[in-house]
Amino acid sequence: MEKQFKGKSEFVIILEQLEREKNIKKEDVFKTITDSLVSALRKYFGKTAQIVAEIDPETAEMKGYLVKKIVETVFTPDVEISAADAEKYKKSPKLEEEIKIPVEVKDFARIAAQTAKQVLLQKIRDIEKEKVYEEFKPREGEIVTGLINHMGGRDLYVDLGRAEAILPYSEQIKKEHYNVNDRIKAIIHKVEKDRGFQIVLSRASLNFLKALFENEVPEIADKIVEMVRIVREPGVRSKIIVKSNSSKVDPVGSCVGVRGSRIKLIMSDLSNEKIDLIPFTDEIVQLIARSFSPAKVSSVSIDKENKRAIVIVPDDQLAIAIGREGVNKRLAGELTGYLFEVMSEGQKQEESDKSTKSHLAELMKVDGMGQKTAETLAAMGYVDIEKISKMKNEDLSSLQGIGEKTAAKIIENSRKYLESLRSR
Repeated sequence: MEKQFKGKSEFVIILEQLEREKNIKKEDVFKTITDSLVSALRKYFGKTAQIVAEIDPETAEMKGYLVKKIVETVFTPDVEISAADAEKYKKSPKLEEEIKIPVEVKDFARIAAQTAKQVLLQKIRDIEKEKVYEEFKPREGEIVTGLINHMGGRDLYVDLGRAEAILPYSEQIKKEHYNVNDRIKAIIHKVEKDRGFQIVLSRASLNFLKALFENEVPEIADKIVEMVRIVREPGVRSKIIVKSNSSKVDPVGSCVGVRGSRIKLIMSDLSNEKIDLIPFTDEIVQLIARSFSPAKVSSVSIDKENKRAIVIVPDDQLAIAIGREGVNKRLAGELTGYLFEVMSEGQKQEESDKSTKSHLAELMKVDGMGQKTAETLAAMGYVDIEKISKMKNEDLSSLQGIGEKTAAKIIENSRKYLESLRSR
């Protein structure tokens, strides 16, 4: 071998050490070297030449040979040799016998040695990657702390001691800013090797938030308190439905801690991300009201079939209920699976007033319908003229302020009004 291996016998010792420590078989390295030597020799002697190479397992000395067949008449010099010429290499050569002719390999050995070195280095790298993969793959979901080594575009490369990990921009909290040598805490999001070995970290995932709670809240780690559902806008706000599996344990109080000690630690790890803890309930109306925390909710009207709801809040709570850029309303929707229309009490009253005026205007199109009568009908929910036209006289006259004669007149005039519409 060449001097880059510090002597032939020393190279063999290195290979034996690698075999013990890295499980790189010495025979595999020798085969790589001989294959490389054959390839280099073939480029020199031609593609049709028959070439073999050998390496001494003790000294690592390389030898190369041209293999030719002994024939009476040589037609293909690359693979044939006459008996007379064969006598230079072997006593009493026989026809049709193959003979190995030594060739000078010094210059070609340098190429083979360099190839072997590259193969060895690659094998060592692959083995180290496999070891790191086996160490970190079972640690997916674990929180780690490391130093930012360097940046690649907007991605961060983090030194974890035994390995380097990547914190992609997509897994960062967008409002945070980082510098090289900053210490950073994140979760091991996934460990990949299909498209090149990579440890991927995350600070934006739901699992990072969940792991922080598991670390800080023993009741969650012990499964006394359960995190039923989590939604999150990283760095802005999170909402978590929490449920206690023990009647003696308050799920929200456990997560908050004495004087907020636990929740404050978690929020500080998330750049002061707001966290709403919502006690679990099977009652969807109550759950929707709670999901709009920190806003107070006055009432909720739901359409279960279409999973829609109208949420009414006090006038001074509307901005809080919706949140900056709609984040509170959006997270409440993700948490409950409902689409919301959020209104203030003032807006609801205004809408109601407009609706009442519209109904009164429609009712007063009926001949003989006065303002007071129309208001009485609207107040009792009778705003559909067609339904009024089909009412019984005694039912309508039972309403306060409407006598039998007035009731009969309203019903009759309602029918006439509808007929006039149809005849147009």
